[in-house]
Amino acid sequence: MTDVQDRLLESKIAEIEHARSWSPRVISKFETLIRNGDDLSLFRVNPLAFARDRAIAEAESIDLFLHATRSGLFEMSWDVVCPQSGMVLDSFGALRTLKTHYVCGLCDVSGETNLDDFIEVTFTVSPHLRRLPFHDPASLSVEDFHWKARFLSDARLPGQQIRFLDVLQGLVRGLSFLPPGSVTTLRAELGSGLLAGINVQTQASFALPIAGEPVTVPTHLRIGYNGQRFSASLPAVPPGPVIIDIQNSGASRGSLLLINWPPEILAQTIKPALDFDPYMSGGMLLARQTFRRLFRSENVDEKEGLGIRQVTLLFTDLKGSTAMYERLGDLNAYALVREHFALLGATVQEHSGAIVKTIGDAVMAAFSRPADAVSAALHILGVIERYNARHGDPNLILKIGAHCGPSIAVSLNENLDYFGQTVNVAARVQSLAGAGEICISEALFSAPGVSQLLAGQRLGAFEAPIRGVEGTACVYRIMPR
Repeated sequence: MTDVQDRLLESKIAEIEHARSWSPRVISKFETLIRNGDDLSLFRVNPLAFARDRAIAEAESIDLFLHATRSGLFEMSWDVVCPQSGMVLDSFGALRTLKTHYVCGLCDVSGETNLDDFIEVTFTVSPHLRRLPFHDPASLSVEDFHWKARFLSDARLPGQQIRFLDVLQGLVRGLSFLPPGSVTTLRAELGSGLLAGINVQTQASFALPIAGEPVTVPTHLRIGYNGQRFSASLPAVPPGPVIIDIQNSGASRGSLLLINWPPEILAQTIKPALDFDPYMSGGMLLARQTFRRLFRSENVDEKEGLGIRQVTLLFTDLKGSTAMYERLGDLNAYALVREHFALLGATVQEHSGAIVKTIGDAVMAAFSRPADAVSAALHILGVIERYNARHGDPNLILKIGAHCGPSIAVSLNENLDYFGQTVNVAARVQSLAGAGEICISEALFSAPGVSQLLAGQRLGAFEAPIRGVEGTACVYRIMPR
């Protein structure tokens, strides 16, 4: 039996049920996970996998875990994952503390990741609701500490169904905690290649060539560990038996994962990135309206922005708004503008996007998938057309533009915003649109799924000068039918 705090669960489930309308059985599937799921299934939950395995819409699953986190049932974590090993290198509980520089001692690589590249947002059940062994890593067995708490189980060799974890475990020659002020002894049989050791918590590591003639008498190797780094007593070791004494002179417990890398792996000059199941990236989360609404206090460190490899930015402008204010008066015109903001906000959210900000009577929205932005733009024009048909004069007339590319997530005026050339180009593309038209950049038109989405639309392509872009750029105009 799992120890679930029933009263807390029941009250918070009721709170989530009233937060928005949910599809049938979504809440019951969620409650079943909490009550009956094993410990690992409630640790670092991937909401996209939860949706896939339970036939739930992806957007609804993400909203479900965001509401559950806001209510205190789950805790959200921004995990930095090594693209070449699937190791969780670091976890951050808040966006403002996230650092995207990574070091992986296992792969001997370091670099920068973008919010949409190997920054995975996961959810773990709150210890107040149900206590997991993973809430107290010091209580885990050495095997669970490494294989369940530090590595993603779905990382696979590129283009194959072979789990990297299975390959790695076959190369392990020792696995141990290193108590402070003690000597730990490991015995192993080594083949040719490289002997490597890593503390998966600190990424401290060492590597020794396995070279020379094979031996039958065990080689005695001493390894020192001071809490920050390893030091070896020998520059290399021969193939054959080895006895390793690891002395931890540090003040805290360490760990050691000992690996015998074979020559064929060492011969790879470039370590390829692994394949992962789809997951919710940091970039995807920033472009979700529910996240922005429920977690308004989340922001980026003011001293630095966070890179995003690709985001699609959409701008709208209300044509003739000055004349509308003169004709209707400030109060009536402002009420109409606010109503149009509500229509746009609902449509953007339906297409997995988020309103970043309003600028006068204009809107800036963000989407993690290019096709979602174009679909949203088409539906916005339909929504406005139906609104005009119901309400008559004065008609709302929009001009829409969109572009996709890299950007930087920043905090401006206590709001999550985007900065960079992609923002400037998107705004410029919008200014080229006429009444009731959508203009998109060539980069957006060429993005996956966009040209198919526009099949059957009235399209025109033209060259236009874009500030910051040398010469002219191709822009696609989507015209009313």
